[in-house]
Amino acid sequence: MTSYVVAIDNGSQSTKVLVVDEHGTVHASARVGLLPYAHPAPGRAVHPGDDVWDSIRQACRIALDRFTGDRDRIVGVGLCTIRFCRALLTADGELAEPLLSWMDERVGRPYERDDERVRWLTTSSGYVSHRLTGRFVDTAANYQGVWPIDQETWRWSADADAYTSTGMPRELLFDLVDPGDLLGEVTAAAAEATGLPAGVPVFATANDKAVEALGAGLARPDQLLLSLGTYISSMTVTDAPGGGDRHWVNFGSRPRQYLAESAGIRRGMWTISWLRSLLDGDGIRDDAMYDLEGVLDREAEQLPPGSEGVRAVLDWLAPADEPTRRGALLGFSGPQGRAHIYRALLEAIAFEMADNGEDMATELGRRFTEVIVTGGGARSRILPQIVADSTGLPVRRADVDDAAGLGAAVCAAVGSGMHDGWESALAAMVRLGEPLAPSAHADEYRRLRVEHRRVRAGIRALSADLAG
Repeated sequence: MTSYVVAIDNGSQSTKVLVVDEHGTVHASARVGLLPYAHPAPGRAVHPGDDVWDSIRQACRIALDRFTGDRDRIVGVGLCTIRFCRALLTADGELAEPLLSWMDERVGRPYERDDERVRWLTTSSGYVSHRLTGRFVDTAANYQGVWPIDQETWRWSADADAYTSTGMPRELLFDLVDPGDLLGEVTAAAAEATGLPAGVPVFATANDKAVEALGAGLARPDQLLLSLGTYISSMTVTDAPGGGDRHWVNFGSRPRQYLAESAGIRRGMWTISWLRSLLDGDGIRDDAMYDLEGVLDREAEQLPPGSEGVRAVLDWLAPADEPTRRGALLGFSGPQGRAHIYRALLEAIAFEMADNGEDMATELGRRFTEVIVTGGGARSRILPQIVADSTGLPVRRADVDDAAGLGAAVCAAVGSGMHDGWESALAAMVRLGEPLAPSAHADEYRRLRVEHRRVRAGIRALSADLAG
């Protein structure tokens, strides 16, 4: 008899919920958009109110209302949320202030206690885990950045200095478990809020990028995963923590697995959402929120490589070490319109990430033979082909649109015993599409990619000069 798991994938712009069977088939899904970040002070970016939990609660209800199967056959929930967030909680697990986004400068600094109500420090996944289960337990694999975590053991550090340097005493921190391990069971209150069956076990995953890599089938050192989300990154498997000048190492979504990650684009597909909001407003927050991008895709498909001279530089959010960097659109001569801007943004994504991926490959001493694309940008009709032409490599899409959701489902399938291990779960549930080869435009894109490096350098120099 068929069993199901519910996968929760909370990203930077929306929450997606899938109901998935043991074969990786999606039987119901829903998407609820998040509200724009609030900026209560310079350098601060928070999710307004209780928006992350509200979006999860609503998306669960919609997906389960659409599910026509037997809810008694739901055997687990996989929870995946945004990485690099920080939640400040009171003793009973309520938010002492709105959830700090990964864009908030405070998440990159040691914690400074200025509110006596704060009893717990955790991630977005820890907060949502508590809302679902009532327990103070979180996945170890969602602790990147300023936390006293031991990268080797996947547990809190044995070094007392780690707690002093981060400003985070051990007593303020949740207990940790590995991906696929039990976080707790859905409480009666959470069941009432979400529609999930009370008592169903909730299983740990990892950070959203690692869960996406799991659901996309990233498994070999010659594969490069390009995650086309709000923050765009490229990843490949590696066997130990560490890093270098051109990459850093993240936790994977299987116990003791690591992912090497290149430099990224801090507001990557966010720039497409920004353009969409200028054209269509911010009012659409359901499954139709990306419809306009399909229209823009079809319009931009009619344009030649290079967007008839329009170029984009994607520094809409400057990195901390180069605060003067700014984004730019240039090259207009009159006849260009919205499709040119859209295609220029996509081309800029492909060019910059092709460079970043090659830098990482060089530092790791390896050569990539294919690219896997996931995330919202993978839905584009034209972006995967632009990536293939810019990298000169075949590109494959993850079979399921929401790879992070499928990765969360895999974790729940392993934890619940739906499958007897990671390999069998991946073999049964994860599939990739056919390779998309570089086209006849590959030589032109190789030339444009070199040109784009000069454009990026020029805009960065100009931005620094204007900043004085």
